[in-house]
Amino acid sequence: MTITPDGAAADASVPTITVLIPPALLARTGQRRQVRATGRTVREVVAALDAQYPGLRFNLCYETGELRPFVNIFRDGQNIRYLDLLDTPVQPGACLQIFPSVAGG
Repeated sequence: MTITPDGAAADASVPTITVLIPPALLARTGQRRQVRATGRTVREVVAALDAQYPGLRFNLCYETGELRPFVNIFRDGQNIRYLDLLDTPVQPGACLQIFPSVAGG
């Protein structure tokens, strides 16, 4: 049995995945560039990340829960904007990469 950060027993059927954090968000994760989280969808993974690293969800999503337009999340190399957005399923061993958009001129 796995224990979650809040002390509850984790469901072994929920995938554990790797999340790569961009430099702009390292302050939220205690300078960890790579973290682990659980969830069946990207939305659940974001919620799990926010439980571990409070405030992280705000950098990724609006208060309504929808992905901010300047944030791109890739699941195993595929942009979730072309899949099911935050409802994109994740499999055990998947890798999510978070990329904030860069603007300039």
